[in-house]
Amino acid sequence: MLSGRRLDLLDPAPLDIEIEDIAHGLAFVARWNGQTIGEYPYSVAEHSILVEDLFARIAPKAPPRWRMAALLHDAPEYVIGDMISPVKAAVGPAYKAMDIRLAAAVHIRFGLPAEIPVSVKKQIKRADRISAWHEAVQIAGFAEAEANRLFGAPRFADGDTLRLNPRPPMQVKRDFLARFHALEAMMRR
Repeated sequence: MLSGRRLDLLDPAPLDIEIEDIAHGLAFVARWNGQTIGEYPYSVAEHSILVEDLFARIAPKAPPRWRMAALLHDAPEYVIGDMISPVKAAVGPAYKAMDIRLAAAVHIRFGLPAEIPVSVKKQIKRADRISAWHEAVQIAGFAEAEANRLFGAPRFADGDTLRLNPRPPMQVKRDFLARFHALEAMMRR
């Protein structure tokens, strides 16, 4: 890792995980295999920031640790990359097992339980699907009907409309780190 840490992907140790490595890696991993419009690819880091924001709207009374879990929901992708669902399924259970081990190590490293409660996971997944819908329609070339079929039509009581604009990786990295540190401070209170 850029931090100088060596991370064993098969047996990751929480102490070998650094948030700067995660932020950097995710800022340079493109969602949708890079098949998005705009000057910059839409990164997993940018997606993660959006998912945390959506989670906070879905569960406004959730404690900061679950907002942190939302921000870090795709953290393993900083080292194993982002694969579209059909590829993940074709790779099989070994990929999922590696993802689970890495996620547990990340969670422990940052003060979360190794496994996030199912009720919280469901809320994070809902935020993830809302994000995916907006990404699909706004920057990945999907028609709304297709996105509705694949991700479900997003609904917010306040009628909020999100506008995505992929940004430079280093800017997204800074924003990801700022959000992480803000949530970390909230968790300490």
